[in-house]
Amino acid sequence: MSLLAQGQAASEINEFIDQWHQDAANVDREAYFGKIDEEGIFIGTDATEIWTKQEFYDWAEPQFTGDGKAWGFNATDRNIYFGKKSKYIWFDELLSFSGGELRGSGVLVNSKDGLKIMHYVLSLPVPNEKFGAVLKAMDEE
Repeated sequence: MSLLAQGQAASEINEFIDQWHQDAANVDREAYFGKIDEEGIFIGTDATEIWTKQEFYDWAEPQFTGDGKAWGFNATDRNIYFGKKSKYIWFDELLSFSGGELRGSGVLVNSKDGLKIMHYVLSLPVPNEKFGAVLKAMDEE
């Protein structure tokens, strides 16, 4: 893929991921989960949160129904990487939200149905100088 084509693709990918985050902020469950591949995996910030698409859907349902409020993430930085044949694309991003900063990383597949999220990991970046204190706080529970 030429650099020009990669630039155009990166723009489309940024729009896709930004819209996915916006779908959650808009509490649009169908649009949000429609962007995740049927075989997709979502890994949350808790060590127990390793979900298939259906498991994630079930867990998140209360956030997307009734008076639910999903989450609002805005990317402040994102890197996009292309595989040789452009079928798979991976990315990492820093996210801001009302509680601070998170990191996301994911893998997209360019399928016959368009872009789909195959794998997404949401994590909490911890500054190295605070890592020991975080571990200590986790042990206190």
